[in-house]
Amino acid sequence: MAEDLFRFADGYGPEKIVHLHHPGLGLKAIVVVDNTAAGPAIGGTRMAADVSVEECFRLARAMTFKNAAAGLSHGGAKSVIVADPAMPAADKEQVIRAFAVAIRELADYIPGPDMGTDETAMAWIRDEIGRAVGLPREIGGIPLDEIGATGFGLSIAAEVAQAFCGVSLNGAQVAIQGFGAVGKHAARFLTRQGAVLVAASDSRGATVNPDGLDVAALVAHKEAGEPIAAFAGGRALAGDAIVGVACDIWIPAARPDVLRADNVDRLDCRMVLQGANIPATVEAEERLHARGILVVPDFIANAGGVICAAVEHAGGTQAAAFAVIEEKLRANTAAVLRRARDEDLKPREAAVLLAGERVRTAMSLRRWGRAR
Repeated sequence: MAEDLFRFADGYGPEKIVHLHHPGLGLKAIVVVDNTAAGPAIGGTRMAADVSVEECFRLARAMTFKNAAAGLSHGGAKSVIVADPAMPAADKEQVIRAFAVAIRELADYIPGPDMGTDETAMAWIRDEIGRAVGLPREIGGIPLDEIGATGFGLSIAAEVAQAFCGVSLNGAQVAIQGFGAVGKHAARFLTRQGAVLVAASDSRGATVNPDGLDVAALVAHKEAGEPIAAFAGGRALAGDAIVGVACDIWIPAARPDVLRADNVDRLDCRMVLQGANIPATVEAEERLHARGILVVPDFIANAGGVICAAVEHAGGTQAAAFAVIEEKLRANTAAVLRRARDEDLKPREAAVLLAGERVRTAMSLRRWGRAR
């Protein structure tokens, strides 16, 4: 709708906002293509029962900045299918295939997996329209959620960030809100570096053990379909109680805006490593900065997944993807945190300056509207 486009319009985008609806197939979806100055936009396809156009736009803008900060030849976009991701598998396939057909002509948008979708869903989309990333190995993809590309990138960002907030990863206590495709792999890679997972949560509750949770056992428990709160190796908590668990590094790896003005002061940590996109409100991040808690912004810290997707799209290998993720996450995290320190900025301000400069440069090199 035109009013949506003009409501969010600024110097970067969005280029288009598309509403999709097919009642007979149960499809209701939103696509925001924010900026394609650097190339066709890569952005996840999320499935959630509750979503707004504003949230979809904010996620698309995060992808614009994420891809620019990572130096990828891709712009930013996002799509959301408004549906229950736990629907029966046959119904889910029908909805996702209908979505794929509906975006066939949006050639400047390349979908990838996100919350509520996975490699199989991307295979369905690729089968319909010939483009998607995060595909299963069996059809030549690099399954970024399966290998933990985003979680690996978070561990690299944490390794760099430790020097900026007096945290040592060796022995650091970590709490992860959202023990899914991102959270479980972040736990796996961080504990390999000597960190200790002391708390984790999912949508049904949380578990805590100050002496450390067995990550491998917790992953197996979660993959068996059991709620995190029922894990025998920890003490059960209500899901939102994880916000107040004392730790060194707190990782939001679930939905947007889980940290807000009404709960952010409960955080007891020294670093917030943003595994989810837009996990904190502006007010929450300002409060964290005022308290001296280092926030590593989402589109810097969690770029591993989209970097992996870009490597796949270019025909690269899994080994190449891990190498590029490490190189880019190490360089960008250091650049942002040094700039924030040296220029007395909030880390997000430094990150937006870095990404914005790169987007504007890309825009200056392209004639707006030229076919990509």
